[in-house]
Amino acid sequence: MKTAASFLCALVAGLLLGSPLRATNELKDQTPWKITGQLEEACSCDAACPCWFGSKPTKMTCGGGQVLFIQKGNYGKVKLDGLAIAAMGQSPEGQSMMESFGNWNFSYNYIDEKATPEQRKALEAIAVKVLTPGASKKTETRYAPITRKIEGKDHEITLGRYGTFRGHLIEGGLGGTPKIMNPPGADPLHHEYAQGRTSKMTYTDADQNWAWQNSNYMFGTFTIDNVQYGKFAAGLAQKMAQMKDEKPEKK
Repeated sequence: MKTAASFLCALVAGLLLGSPLRATNELKDQTPWKITGQLEEACSCDAACPCWFGSKPTKMTCGGGQVLFIQKGNYGKVKLDGLAIAAMGQSPEGQSMMESFGNWNFSYNYIDEKATPEQRKALEAIAVKVLTPGASKKTETRYAPITRKIEGKDHEITLGRYGTFRGHLIEGGLGGTPKIMNPPGADPLHHEYAQGRTSKMTYTDADQNWAWQNSNYMFGTFTIDNVQYGKFAAGLAQKMAQMKDEKPEKK
């Protein structure tokens, strides 16, 4: 069975290779960027999502998304404060997000519609670097209002007419909120996150009609930049080389 090791290979392929055109464009794009903000994430799996540990989803597929609310950020000289980006995707039946990376049923990006044309280009460039790069051959980019409403412990996120999820953090057995640190599938964006559950999740794009409840919800904070992701990609490439060297030769 494939595990997090296969995810490393797939993610490196997405980060470093992707489509030939995108790879060429990204090699040319040396624009420095940095964003700080909050991560909201939910999916169809039971909490906590097993895909982050290379395990099978708790339903036939794992479908969900992540939303980045940028409190402060820039892409070169373009300011991104107060904007948001999101991604929604789904794994094939019977496969985890990690082992099927590159062959997801779909992977759509959503860009904050209130961004200016210049900001939209900047957000799109960051989205393809940090939100499941190369995860699927079926991709689309939408412009939509991305909003969030917080009422006590409940966070409700809306992607325009396409979807919404409402989640709340759960309480740990010794008090406080359970936190997951450095799971096998972690990238700089998911180095640590607090665990919760959804009270509802809907999505009606990409030929889908989701309606979940009591499923996985995650909340985190982040400060990420192009330097981190450059090092992350290089580190994964090194791990790939090591795994290749350690793989026993076929007799």
